[in-house]
Amino acid sequence: MTVSVLGADIEEFLTWLAVERGRATATTVAYRSDLERYATFLDDAGLAVGEAAHTDIINFVRELQGFGLAASSVKRMLVSVRGLHRFLVAEGITDHDPAADVEVPRPPKGVPKALSEPEIDRLLNVVVGDGPMIRRDRAILEVLYGAGLRISELCGLSLADIDFDASLMRVLGKGDKERIVPVGRHAGEAIDAWLEPDGRGALEPASWKSRDDENALLLNFRGGRLTRQGAWGVVKKHAATADLADRLSPHVLRHSCATHMLDHGADIRTVQELLGHASITTTQLYTKVSTERLQRVYQSAHPRAVRSVAQGATS
Repeated sequence: MTVSVLGADIEEFLTWLAVERGRATATTVAYRSDLERYATFLDDAGLAVGEAAHTDIINFVRELQGFGLAASSVKRMLVSVRGLHRFLVAEGITDHDPAADVEVPRPPKGVPKALSEPEIDRLLNVVVGDGPMIRRDRAILEVLYGAGLRISELCGLSLADIDFDASLMRVLGKGDKERIVPVGRHAGEAIDAWLEPDGRGALEPASWKSRDDENALLLNFRGGRLTRQGAWGVVKKHAATADLADRLSPHVLRHSCATHMLDHGADIRTVQELLGHASITTTQLYTKVSTERLQRVYQSAHPRAVRSVAQGATS
C-alpha cells in the first residue's frame, strides 16, 4: 500500500497518534493497517477521505461483514475510522464527521464450552501423589470447578477467607464485590489436605517477605502468594496430562461448574449468586448450553424422540 493511497490526511492522523498521543508502535501499525483498507475502499468508490458520507461508512462496514470478518475485527476497524474522522474535524480539515452516528457492532457472546462430567473426573484423577505441590494443585482444580471461581478470585483468597466450620469462603470478585461461596466436600477435603504441615507448611519460608504472602491461601514453591500466571500454569500442566490441553482453561472450569449445576436442576438465580454475575443475562448463557445438552441427550436416548429411517420410509 502506498502513501498516495493513504493520503496526507491519514498520514497526519497516524503521526498525531504516535507523537501527540504517545500510542505504542504496535497500536499505530494496527491503525495504519485498518485505515489502508478504508482508504482503498474510498479510492475504489472514487472518494477522498474528506468526501466520505454517513452511508459510505455504513457500506464499508457491510463490505467487511460480507467478507466474513469476525465482529471483533469489524469493530476494531470502525474504531480506527471513527478516530480518523474525529481528528479531521478537530483539526478543521473537514467540517463534518460521517462516522459519528455509525454504531460499533458488538461481537456476539460465545456460548461457554463446558467439559463433560467424565472429562472433569479425568482431569481430577490425574493429580496423583501426596507431595505439597500435588496437594496444592488438587486444591486449585477442586476449588475452580467446585466453587466456579475466577482465577483472580482464587489467587486472591487468604486463610481468613475460609470458614472451615461452616464450609464457606469469602470471595472478592469484580468491582471489589464480596460474595459468600459454599465449599463442597471434595474442595473442602482438598483444602484441608493442602493446609496440613506436609502441604502448605512444607512451602512456608523461614521468614515471610510480606504479610500478604503469609496470609495467602495458596503459595508458590518459593513461599509467596500464588499468582494468576502460576495458577494458569497448574491448570495447563494437568490439562495436558489429561489430554484436555486444547479445551481447558481456568475459565472453562468455571463454565463447567455453572453448566453442570444447571444440568442437575439448580435455580439460575442461585448460579448467578454463586458465580458473582452482576446481571442475570450473563448467567442465562449457561441455560442455553444446558438446554442444548438436554436436547442432544433426549434425541439420542428417548425411543420416541426421532422417527427411525424405516418409519419415515413407510409413512
